Amino acid sequence: MFLDQLLTPADLRRSDKPRYQTIAEELAQAILIGQLAPGERLPTQRQLAQQLHVTTGTISRAYSTLERRGLATARVGDGTYVRTQEHGTEARGGDLASAPIDFAYNQAIPVGESKALQRALMELSSDEDTIHQLTRYQPEVGWRRHREAGATWLRRFGMSGDFNRVMITHGAQHALACVLRTLARPGDAVLTEPLCYPGMLGLARSMRLQLIAVECDDEGLVPSALERTARNFDAKLVFCTPTLQNPTTSTMSMVRREEIAATIRRRNLLLIEDCVAAAAVAAPLPALSALLPQHALLLSSFSKALAPGLRVGYLEAAPEWLGKFSATIRADSFMVTPLAHDIVTRWIDSGQCEQLLEQHRRMVAERQQCALPLLAGLEHRMAPDCPLIWLPLPEPWRAGQFSAAMRHSGVLVRTADHFAIGRAPAPHAIRISLNAERDVERIGRGLEIMRSLLQTPPSMPMES
Repeated sequence: MFLDQLLTPADLRRSDKPRYQTIAEELAQAILIGQLAPGERLPTQRQLAQQLHVTTGTISRAYSTLERRGLATARVGDGTYVRTQEHGTEARGGDLASAPIDFAYNQAIPVGESKALQRALMELSSDEDTIHQLTRYQPEVGWRRHREAGATWLRRFGMSGDFNRVMITHGAQHALACVLRTLARPGDAVLTEPLCYPGMLGLARSMRLQLIAVECDDEGLVPSALERTARNFDAKLVFCTPTLQNPTTSTMSMVRREEIAATIRRRNLLLIEDCVAAAAVAAPLPALSALLPQHALLLSSFSKALAPGLRVGYLEAAPEWLGKFSATIRADSFMVTPLAHDIVTRWIDSGQCEQLLEQHRRMVAERQQCALPLLAGLEHRMAPDCPLIWLPLPEPWRAGQFSAAMRHSGVLVRTADHFAIGRAPAPHAIRISLNAERDVERIGRGLEIMRSLLQTPPSMPMES
């Protein structure tokens, strides 16, 4: 990670915040989205001070802020390092009792996909024609049978069902990367929610794109704000998650979707829609993309509802767009590996996919029932079929302070600044993921710790 790509003296001059705070926020964001890896050594205070044309005292205050937030640790005589977060049972040698309770990681709950995978592989092992085909080069957009399965799957979101509009990808993140590498250039503006999917933040930083926050309310993007921001920044791309937005869990009503679609048509914008979280919803509203067949690119995968390790994704768009994206795939990896798509195609065709998703919904409901009594009286947002909880923190708690207190008590959470774009302060709120822990009792114990802390005044100094 080259810090001169992250922050410059000019950035500090443009900021209206204290310089140490701006530096701390930029470093924190790089840590939270993974651009600065756990264990990585930060520059010495003198080196970074010279690079940014500030005093060593300013860097010292910035590094101290990172330490208070639990993102860095200073080693006497050795420097400051990105803090290594112990994560899950693997971090503690599989000792579940001593492992931290994980409310930070958003992943699919295991629901029997391992046995479904075994059955699919056994079935595939006797299909010599398919095995032969899977070991050959594939079209960049994917094998027709896999695209047809994808088109069938995307019908649940109100999409066309036309396989000619669908291409396969290595998950939704790969699809997003293909789209941005094809359509955007360094410096381009992409409009999005103020709290955004971290994978988008990472791509934007690596590609030097400007993510511009559009005002949101409880349903997501505000139409008048989208119109105004698109005009002010002369933007052409908008990225959003209309159903179960991550991290806030907000969902646009049908009326709001129609208003946003009208704005996109009027401004001649191109929508990039993330419907990954909607995969597990029993009866999702039509995708915003379904209202904009010529102005939208829909990204979907099974990563949050079935098996993230399979890396199966779909991208639906007008056929003329797919030709452009397939050229990017050809340049990047020549093609998408077809084996995982063949497995999921068998699940879709046989009905196994719906059975697994129904089991996932039951397990989410079980976790929500565990959580509800412990959330009583607390401001929060939780949606059916969604394993995420959005929890604004009561005064006088601050997000970094509360996260550190939770971590000290053996519970990991995500703070709002993990998702925040730009330099506007993130709300003092946390996202709780109920899907990383397999044991419902541990989920209950973690929520009891959280509730107890919220009822106790913080003992650490307040962050400014």
